[in-house]
Amino acid sequence: MTSDEQSTTGPSEETKRKFREALDRKNKAARQREGESHLDGGGGAQHSQGPADHKREFRRKSG
Repeated sequence: MTSDEQSTTGPSEETKRKFREALDRKNKAARQREGESHLDGGGGAQHSQGPADHKREFRRKSG
């Protein structure tokens, strides 16, 4: 096998190393935030229906 054939048959060692390092960083970050609650963040939709002081008008269609 030549070096060209080796590079086309599978991922290179450099690519494997980069993915391994990225996975290690991801796992490290996950371990650091393990056990944290979500109490510091706000809830989802605070005012989902708009202002409460506005009264909706219903008008009959004329014509």
